[in-house]
Amino acid sequence: MYARNLFWLTVATCSASWLPQHPLSPFNSHRAPALEVSTAAPLPLLVWHGLGDNYKADGLRSIGDLANATNPGTFTYFIRVDDDASADRTATFLGNVSEQVLKVCDDIAAHPILSQVPAVNGLGFSQGGQFLRAYIERCNKPPVSTLVTFGSQHNGISEFQTCSQDDWLCQVWETFLKSKTWSTFAQSRLVPAQYYRDPEDIESYLENSNFLADINNERQKKNDTYRQNMKRLKRFAMYMFSEDITVVPKETAYFSEVNTTSNEVTKLQDRQIYKEDWIGLRSLDEAKRLDFRVAEGGHMQLSKELLIETFKEYFGPNLDSSFE
Repeated sequence: MYARNLFWLTVATCSASWLPQHPLSPFNSHRAPALEVSTAAPLPLLVWHGLGDNYKADGLRSIGDLANATNPGTFTYFIRVDDDASADRTATFLGNVSEQVLKVCDDIAAHPILSQVPAVNGLGFSQGGQFLRAYIERCNKPPVSTLVTFGSQHNGISEFQTCSQDDWLCQVWETFLKSKTWSTFAQSRLVPAQYYRDPEDIESYLENSNFLADINNERQKKNDTYRQNMKRLKRFAMYMFSEDITVVPKETAYFSEVNTTSNEVTKLQDRQIYKEDWIGLRSLDEAKRLDFRVAEGGHMQLSKELLIETFKEYFGPNLDSSFE
């Protein structure tokens, strides 16, 4: 009980500095270069933020402004699991991810604008990337046309963030996660634990994972709806940060697997999830709709230039967004 109380104290008093994923910094969107305006309206954009951030944060809102400056007329919806910004931030590390995704599915399906459109685009930052993918696999109403993720943990994490020696609150959080990763409490309440995946202990992962093992269709019984929904994507672009030392391993952004002992990297194309097309990645790749991109720098170090380039290429108004 003492350890649990300390954990809740950690969450209540923590600062964003020790969180595994840092909030986005604001951009000055009014400095964006002049752009050619198209008469065609771009699809609405869903944005899911990362750990330690909230849907009202200035950095996130400036990205919405930049999306609209790049593709005028873009309606941006910032995904939230609570209308209160502080509670939304807390929910990034405390909560049941499957329940959060279900709430997001219901909110979007009932939204007065989003519920009326034929399709949307999706932009996921860090853990928000795999959560958006879960939206696609589990509900996808309205369907996502193009999904772009930055530094997401698609194949999980094999390490939790290391704390500094003088940050005892963080150390309590870290110790609890490491010692109780597969407990019912951790798998139903601690968000990072729900996408933890140790390649050297796959049995525990498959038996206890509340979230990631399911959306990656890794268990013996496959959910074909997940595969079919992912195959509907027009494009799926995955960005890995070249100098990412926050997310371990960084190659998880590409669904690659890294041996925790030898550091040998098994690329997506050499894994069963691809060969047997568990979630449609092979189908997307063969159709040239799966992109592996690199973002220079550390985790979530995004330049305005890269974002503008991404918005132009993947979220432009003239891209095919028709659905059968």
